[in-house]
Amino acid sequence: MAILEIKGVTQRFKGLIALHDIDIQVQEGEILGIIGPNGAGKTTLFNIISGFLKPTQGAISFQGEGLVGLRPDVIARKGVVRSFQGAGLFPTTSCLGNLILAHHLYKNTGFWETMLHTSSYGTREKEVREKSLSILKRLGLDDKKDMAVKDIPYGYQKMLGIAMALATDARILLLDEPVAGMNPSEAQAMTEEIRRIRKELKKTIVLVEHNMKMVMGVCDRVVVIQYGVKIAEGSPEFIKNDPQVIEAYLGTEER
Repeated sequence: MAILEIKGVTQRFKGLIALHDIDIQVQEGEILGIIGPNGAGKTTLFNIISGFLKPTQGAISFQGEGLVGLRPDVIARKGVVRSFQGAGLFPTTSCLGNLILAHHLYKNTGFWETMLHTSSYGTREKEVREKSLSILKRLGLDDKKDMAVKDIPYGYQKMLGIAMALATDARILLLDEPVAGMNPSEAQAMTEEIRRIRKELKKTIVLVEHNMKMVMGVCDRVVVIQYGVKIAEGSPEFIKNDPQVIEAYLGTEER
């Protein structure tokens, strides 16, 4: 069953066509990879799905409900969340603080509850803190909970970005280059965690990534975009052996 549907999405920037008539169905519970050369339109597509861009034409629906035209925070509250990048929202704030902030960004907290610190607000704050600590422990970040984000290694910053997305209770995680800049051991750890998140937390995951070893090893299906056009879609094995994909993107790299 498709949980996210992208139908006929086209994006034009003045005379440039960044995406042309893109159709993708994301099945519930799968890990879908989107690959393509730099400038192919992958980030533009993520920006459209998450509400940061409105497509020139086309439709996007989540569980049958249209998303086009909704604000990013509204889309996130519905359950489609893009991973946080780089040093997170506040690089000088602790890892735990960032998770708590991520939770509040995507949850409705009453104004007067917050200002007056009502009993319900206090209960909610305790629950948020406990949940945040649980997520940090799950991802191996519990010993860094009090460290400022800027002071932890890059690989842990990327993992924190995943943790912050999990703090929002998303059903679909949009992961933008989750292993970019990581060394092989960090990339392997992230790959294993993505598998666990799907299996144990029942999340649907869509990822954009240039690391072909990671994509082919973790994804159920792969979509290939070139110059804004979808040129192939299928299993990792199919994609690895598709002549058009090899010519357009994979080239002579070891497959």
